[in-house]
Formats: sequence, C-alpha cells, structure tokens
Amino acid sequence: MASRPLLPQFLIPFLALLCLAPSCAARRVSVSVYYEALCPFCSGYVVNDLARIFQNGLSSIVDLRLVPFGNGRVSPDGSMTCQHGEDECRLNAIEACVIRLWPDAEHHFPFIYCIEHLALTQKWRAWESCFHETGLASQPVIDCYNSGSGIQLELQNAAETFALQPPNQFVPWVVVNGRPLGDDYTNFEAYICSAYDGELPVGCRGKHLAITQHTKASRGDKFVVLSM
Repeated sequence: MASRPLLPQFLIPFLALLCLAPSCAARRVSVSVYYEALCPFCSGYVVNDLARIFQNGLSSIVDLRLVPFGNGRVSPDGSMTCQHGEDECRLNAIEACVIRLWPDAEHHFPFIYCIEHLALTQKWRAWESCFHETGLASQPVIDCYNSGSGIQLELQNAAETFALQPPNQFVPWVVVNGRPLGDDYTNFEAYICSAYDGELPVGCRGKHLAITQHTKASRGDKFVVLSM
C-alpha cells in the first residue's frame, strides 16, 4: 500500500488560522415557529417569549425561521381561509412578505413583533404604523402583497405546515433542531442551549436546568376539523 504524502509543514499554521473562520464555528441551532398572526397564544409567545432571544444573546446562536400560516385551510382552487378571518390571512401574507424581503431575523423580527404586539391589544388594524416603528420601507411590502406574491408565499408556508411530521397539534408549534416541543414551547431557550455545541452565551446560564424543572406551557390554538 502506498503511503499517504505528508502535509507540507508550511500549510499547518495556515490551516489553523482557517479554523478561526465562521466555517469552523459551532453550527447554529435551527428554531422554526409555525404560527398565525391573530392567534392570541402566538402573539403572546412572540412578544413575551421569543423576543427574549434578541435581548439575552441567544439570537447569535439561532437560525430562526418564522412560518406564518398556522391553522388555515387551502381549497383546491388555491384560495385560503384563516382561523381568525380575513384580517389574519392578510397579516399572515404581509408578515411573509416582510420575512422574504428582509431574510435576516434581526431585521424582520422587530416588524413581526410590532404587529403581534398590536394584535395582543386588539389594535392590529393599525399594522402599517409598524413601518414607522421599525424603519422598514413600506412600498416593497405593499408591492409584494398587491402583486399576489404574498399569497404565493403563504401557499408555500401552508405546504410546509401541512408536511410537518408529526403534524402540528396547535399553534404556536415550535421545532428546535427538528424536535417539536409540543406543550413545552415556552421553554424553548433551554432546548436551544442544550442543542448548541459551542461556547454558550450569557443567556444560557441556568437554562440547562429548565428542561427538568419546567412548568407546562399553556396550549395554543388547537387544530380543529369541522364536519361539513
């Protein structure tokens, strides 16, 4: 058997430097949140729970995916109905447009937070004020919605939601690195910290204990099948 050629000595320091690059960093934890814009449990989760990761440093180790659709229905002709009515369908599409236009969660999450905060106080019809609140440009979002692109994004979100295995039982439905958290969704930070294999941010302090010491979260909006 031929011996493998030795690595040239001058390359060793160079390769060591490469491992300081982002490609050698610990992989971010995937967090997917399946929700709908006017579900009070979803709004409460976004505003009171999910927002914390942007305050305690956990967002730096998370790849956050927001998927607005929830418990909607899609008819054979492609039309959609939403659990909380037409306003929810509209806001789901608006949020989908914002997420597509500004893919970085650090950019789009403040807008989503703004809408969901308005929803908690029953003021969601003032959603356009969120452009002023966040500094995002309104015209690209309006164009996305009016062109029908928002509906197409919602159909994609619907397909992804329907394909969940196991299927979502309610919303918000939170999945961390492929693991659905079910009733324990408000304890998501502990799962993030447990899944991350790099240096933990300050926000993870004490979170590893929470998995065994959690209290059951309030169950969100259930998926209800109506007989026709």
